[in-house]
Amino acid sequence: MKNWLLSLVALVALVFALAFPVSSPAAPPAPKPQPALPAAAPADHPEIRDAIASLRRAREHLNHAAHDYQGHRVDAIRAIDEAINQLQICMKYD
Repeated sequence: MKNWLLSLVALVALVFALAFPVSSPAAPPAPKPQPALPAAAPADHPEIRDAIASLRRAREHLNHAAHDYQGHRVDAIRAIDEAINQLQICMKYD
């Protein structure tokens, strides 16, 4: 009788010992990878667009100016064209 009871206690202890790790909560499931978002459209840059518009107006004023200002008007127009070009390039790299 003693052996039978001891065997039963050992069996119950073994079942609990083996069942405990199985019944413990598992790690949370790994998050599912999110689908890749479509590339965002380039952001509208109102300040840059305004600057380009202002530079174009300044170029028009200089093109219609009555004086050459000893070659400085032409240099200024070239500088304005380069500034407009640089602003247009920077808008591509948002």
